Amino acid sequence: MTSESPSVFEPGQLESMLDRDTAVSIAGFRELQAGAHEIRRQRFEEGVAVEALVHERAATIDRLIRAVWQHQAGQLAHEADLVAVGGYGRGELHPHSDIDLLVLVESELDPERQEEVSRFLTFLWDIGLEVGHSVRTLADCAEQAGKDVTVLTTLMETRLLEGPGALFARLPERIGVDKCWSAAEFFHAKVAEQIARHGRYHDTAYNLEPNVKGSPGGLRDIQTINWIARRFLGASDLEDLVEHGFLTDGQLRILLSGRAFLWKVRYALHLLTGRREDRLLFDHQIRLAEMLGYEDATFTLAVEQFMQRYYRTVMELSRINEMLLQLFEEAIVLDRNAPATSLGPYFQARNGYLEAVDNDVFLRDPSTLLELFLLLEQHMDLKGVNARTIALIKQHLWLIDEEFRQNPRHHRLFLEILRAPQGVSRTLKRMNTYGVLGLYLPAFGRVVGRMQYDLFHAYTVDQHTLFVVENLRRLALSRFDEEFPNASKIMQGLEKPDIAILAGLFHDIAKGRGGDHSELGATDAMAFCLEHGMSRYDARLVAWLVRHHLLLSMTAQKQDINDPQVINEFARIVGDLTHLDYLYVLTVADVRATNPGIWNSWKDKLFWELYQGTKRALRRGAADPIDREELIAETRERASEILGQSKVKRRRWEALWNEFSDEYFFRHRAREVAWHTEMLTRNRNLPELSVEVSNSITEGLTVLMVYSSDQRSYIRTTATLAAMGFNVVDARIIPVTAERNLNTYCLLDGDGNPITDQAVIDDLKPRIVEALTGGPAPPKRINRRTPRQVRMFSTPVQITMMSEPANQRTVVELVAADRPGLLYEVCQVLERLGVELLNAKVATIGERAEDVFFVTNSEHAPLDESQSQSLKLALEE
Repeated sequence: MTSESPSVFEPGQLESMLDRDTAVSIAGFRELQAGAHEIRRQRFEEGVAVEALVHERAATIDRLIRAVWQHQAGQLAHEADLVAVGGYGRGELHPHSDIDLLVLVESELDPERQEEVSRFLTFLWDIGLEVGHSVRTLADCAEQAGKDVTVLTTLMETRLLEGPGALFARLPERIGVDKCWSAAEFFHAKVAEQIARHGRYHDTAYNLEPNVKGSPGGLRDIQTINWIARRFLGASDLEDLVEHGFLTDGQLRILLSGRAFLWKVRYALHLLTGRREDRLLFDHQIRLAEMLGYEDATFTLAVEQFMQRYYRTVMELSRINEMLLQLFEEAIVLDRNAPATSLGPYFQARNGYLEAVDNDVFLRDPSTLLELFLLLEQHMDLKGVNARTIALIKQHLWLIDEEFRQNPRHHRLFLEILRAPQGVSRTLKRMNTYGVLGLYLPAFGRVVGRMQYDLFHAYTVDQHTLFVVENLRRLALSRFDEEFPNASKIMQGLEKPDIAILAGLFHDIAKGRGGDHSELGATDAMAFCLEHGMSRYDARLVAWLVRHHLLLSMTAQKQDINDPQVINEFARIVGDLTHLDYLYVLTVADVRATNPGIWNSWKDKLFWELYQGTKRALRRGAADPIDREELIAETRERASEILGQSKVKRRRWEALWNEFSDEYFFRHRAREVAWHTEMLTRNRNLPELSVEVSNSITEGLTVLMVYSSDQRSYIRTTATLAAMGFNVVDARIIPVTAERNLNTYCLLDGDGNPITDQAVIDDLKPRIVEALTGGPAPPKRINRRTPRQVRMFSTPVQITMMSEPANQRTVVELVAADRPGLLYEVCQVLERLGVELLNAKVATIGERAEDVFFVTNSEHAPLDESQSQSLKLALEE
């Protein structure tokens, strides 16, 4: 262990300080710690190795605790052993790590000795040390360790700080493998512990805000290896694994280098936050990148470079963790002499794992670097690749060069892997983890670990891409039909599902290069497909899908898909039903894989409506496009059929409809028209105000109807919805007569999920009625707190305006930082300027609001240039 700098503590300084008044001693100890902390901070900034710093802090704490123990613990200091356990027991302390102590005693303490322990601990707490402690006899240690593997793990990492040492010397024997937790039991317990921990982080290290300690590939995974090695081999450190043949020198260097990087990140996190913090929160990532010396480049921010280094590091550590756990399993649990089953000339299966028949397999035939993965797909009963073979793959990655990539046999093997009936996504993940995929597809290799610094893209580009492929594969398998019935039916009807898989693999492959990643990726995809012997038609289809992979989602979310012109233009770009089918399944898979929080029933509905409308337009052909009058007539006819099954008399609804504008029928679906009509005709006379709520009109959405003579009712309505925490995803403000509006709002909860709390739904109608019948004036701004993650981003306001003379309206697209009540604030601006709101499409893209408003002036015409400029300035303000 590295000793603390002599400038921190002079000989006898601590002891003499303890002889002073208690308050003076406490103040002095705090001052000394602050000084030692500041020296280490400076040394960290000067680039001193973090390994030295974590040991230096442990050495500092050792001296403090020993001095306090001798002075405060009275007679107990001569009888008991004071033991450092856990991370402190390893001699590793980051700036704000916990300090865990064990007071090892011969027998249960009497009140006087208990008071001595209390006095000792109280002093440590008073001087600012976060100390965890336990007081145990050897029998207690053995009993607790036998019951709880976590206690055993803590007791395996111990150092004697002070005391006679006789009890401490007997501790290893009392918790040995022959007394509790055999090597096999311990192995199974720690693996189960790791699986459960990884599950808490969604089994991926590639979350936006990973945990340096707990996430897959983090420091805890390295410690798990250490613990199992200590229990099974008696190894004191990672270096011993080389001596025992579990690691090569090169693998050890990767492991130690990865640990040093994660230690450096964690050390910087503690310095930055002033507390124990292991989460790489958005709040800290930019400052950490700066502290660690990263600088912005042409196409990549410093924070993105830093996080890519982090993700690539934990990917390597995950691979080594997997390999070592398999080696331990083979050595501790499995029968190493179990018979092998031949899988051809180069591979065999033993104990459920695929293994190379010898160490020269890949040298003799480099094709086996791909053939291995095809075998895994053909033998789904195999648990994976055995550890020795994983190491061999890593050692022979250099064989994947340009000549390898141009080999026609390798082209066939790779396409076979993609076209396999099962195991495709699992296999691609393994290929990525072992480094094969990024070398076979160099463009993919460049996006491994690449993150985008925003809240929308929850995963690195490579992880997102593999999630897209996994989603597509689930759509192709009938056992998952219930998840997305429409998309599954389409995917399973595709003639060549591998085209969708390839499009998924290439759709984001050009991110980070500058330029339009869709165009660049389409070029890559076209070249790849032609090189791999695919037909020119199939190659063009894959490239088209990559180029247009955002088209369907952007059209559905940002344009008025009730407008036949929008549908006809989209159909013109798509061209035929084949392109539409492939684009639909790719879009569903892509959006679902972008962020767990952004897929909801509203997007599902929008995408399906656009698909159906486009399919219909394609069948009619360009010579016979759908027009506005035809759409209105069809809506009225279908609504009539629905109402014909209700108790509403035909003359009642026909009288109502005769008063309603064509705009109303143009902007609503038949089911909505039927619902509105039924609600409004329950009374003989039309009410001045009618408010209704339904959870069944649109699946997954709560729909609010407000029929009012107040042309500006949407101001108070949006204020109330914002105050109640609802997420408005669609708002249609429709003048149905000269005096009345019928407004429809589609709602989700604040997290973008369907509203399932019936009490909340029941409270909605009376709250809206109160707001619209003389309740208190709404506030200027909604004061609900903006989520922490959103506050970390500065989103520049972007406003785009486009006149649509054919539809007699202006389209306003607003991009701004998302915050509670934003829609309400926009409505206030529109009211102040006398601008009429017809329709609003509201979308939250991570930290950004990307909203589209369809507006007119007071004469129901598009805004002129002066009005547009005034609105733009007011919205920017």
